[in-house]
Amino acid sequence: MPALREFLASIQARGTTISDQEIEMELPGLGRRSFSMSARVLREEPSARRKILVAIVDVTDIKREGKALEAARSEADRANVGKSRFLAAASHDLRQPLQTISLLQGMLEKRVRDEPTLKLVRRLDATVNTMSSMLDKLLDINQLEAGIVRPTIVDFPIKRLLDELRTEFKYYTEANGLDWRVVSSSLTVRSDPRLLEQIMRNLLSNAVKYTTKGKLLLGCLRRGDKLRIEVWDTGPGIPELELPAIFEEFHQLDNPARERSKGLGLGLAIVQRLADLLGHKIDVRSRLGAGSVFTIEVPLGWPELAKLPAPSQKEAQESTPSRGTVLIVEDDPAVLEMLQLLFDAEGHRTLVAADGHKAQELVAQHLTVPDLIIADYNLPKGLNGLETITRLQVQAQRTIPAIVLTGDISTDSLRKIAGHGCVHLNKPVRATELTHLAQRLIAKPRPAASDSVQQLPLLLDGDKSGTVFVVDDDRTIREAMRDLLSENGYAVELFADGEAFLGGYRPGREGCLLVDVLMPGMSGVELIERLKAEGHQLPAIMITGSGAVPMAVQAMKAGAVDFIEKPVGHEELLASVKRALDQTRDTATLSARRETAALSVAGLTTRQRQILDLVLAGHPSKNIAADLGISQRTVDNHRAAIMKKTGSKSLPALIRTAIAAA
Repeated sequence: MPALREFLASIQARGTTISDQEIEMELPGLGRRSFSMSARVLREEPSARRKILVAIVDVTDIKREGKALEAARSEADRANVGKSRFLAAASHDLRQPLQTISLLQGMLEKRVRDEPTLKLVRRLDATVNTMSSMLDKLLDINQLEAGIVRPTIVDFPIKRLLDELRTEFKYYTEANGLDWRVVSSSLTVRSDPRLLEQIMRNLLSNAVKYTTKGKLLLGCLRRGDKLRIEVWDTGPGIPELELPAIFEEFHQLDNPARERSKGLGLGLAIVQRLADLLGHKIDVRSRLGAGSVFTIEVPLGWPELAKLPAPSQKEAQESTPSRGTVLIVEDDPAVLEMLQLLFDAEGHRTLVAADGHKAQELVAQHLTVPDLIIADYNLPKGLNGLETITRLQVQAQRTIPAIVLTGDISTDSLRKIAGHGCVHLNKPVRATELTHLAQRLIAKPRPAASDSVQQLPLLLDGDKSGTVFVVDDDRTIREAMRDLLSENGYAVELFADGEAFLGGYRPGREGCLLVDVLMPGMSGVELIERLKAEGHQLPAIMITGSGAVPMAVQAMKAGAVDFIEKPVGHEELLASVKRALDQTRDTATLSARRETAALSVAGLTTRQRQILDLVLAGHPSKNIAADLGISQRTVDNHRAAIMKKTGSKSLPALIRTAIAAA
């Protein structure tokens, strides 16, 4: 065994301590084996008499198991991505016709007068709501996975939610022949009203689904500084062995055939995720044949903080119906027609287009600025809904209220929409909900075009000397960025690829670089690395459509000062450019930012640092949980704590902080 002899000879000669050196040897009858070798000198003497302790461990099986585990994890990741894509695509395709039906139902309900027909129309509404509810469960899970659900904690009277749910579930309980009772409370709680209501609604929906006869009760009990909100039912109960599993995704009791009336098995998984996000404890106790009790424990709030001010005169005026020009951008002909009919019937002037380019042409032809834009997210011909809205706002030289109405529930799309600042509605949306929202947005006072500069206060202060070099292989994106930056006082130069930029750039020019990550030929990261190697100090902002975390980390380690995702909101882009230019001019500010970042990262626990490193390496929560031997819920809690401690509101912001602290 030459490898072993060589190892022992080197130890004897050098007399050093060696840990975990790996060698491979061919053994008779066993084949090729891997060994981990460690050695330590017991007593220092001349090499010929030196005594050395050697430990040899056969790690062949461990290595094989590790490779098998890694292969299985990769296969699971691929399957998970495939599942997510399928669910997102299926949800999108189902939501399109549902949206048409929902709008049609809303218009019919307004026009029908005889009671028998009205009952049929309302039954249609209930059917659409049931279908929408199943699709919304998929959306809720994706939003939580995407990390875009942000709680807003306030003090409010719990009676408000109890009254709303009493009315909402009256119809369902009567239809099922259940005795429905709500025990009200005058206490104030501290939570996010919207998310807490969703938790309570999911628990009640679950109870209605499984309770075929008897009672359903919603009530509250005070326990010290907490309020216990309880949902009681007289359903079949839950076997004790199944209690730990009921909060898992797609888990259902006694439903092997996936009976459609039982839904998808996501309601309780969403309850647990939301409760973890809010820091509320969820408890369940159950007895077979007698029923179940689900409890949410919520902190009590201060009644004084929950008092709502009386509506101002301005708010009262906004309640008056407002009419305006509504631009609708939707590629589904049936949905487009229904939206146009709906807003025409409400007295609005409508402009309709099937894609973003036609929408721009339409606005230019009519020489008018719409009061509201309603756009689908997935549009044909190269521009999605967010990009269309951005271009129309640049064209109008002001911010236009906008609604993104979409059936796309992919986590990537949800993150992009959440970061853009538009109102996000998921298909199908009720006709009344959409028209009321449109009226509120149109009624809000808007600055004139000449005042558009006032809308971006963050971005217009400071020195604008220097040139912004835009490098992107997409001509429409280059031109849109040029228009936006030029409108805000920046000098701009455009390049189609990295080679063209290097050919035209003169060293020493002041400014910053806006560069796409993925381009034909030289990539954005390679361009930044090339500039850094040649000693150029030009700050670079990396722009990508993929949102890959490892790519963001690689770019910022290469020297990028920021990393933003397409479609880029105009305020986000201008803020990033301002930061990049400010950093080059003010080393004190840059040093202070680095010091702040280092302090925030230093405040993380050892476990949080481990999780942060894995997040920056691009691992999803499920894989992190498996690697560290903890639950995914614990990982999600740590990730939320990391975001809070570092003051990061998005993943790119967290990456910026981590790189600055390094």
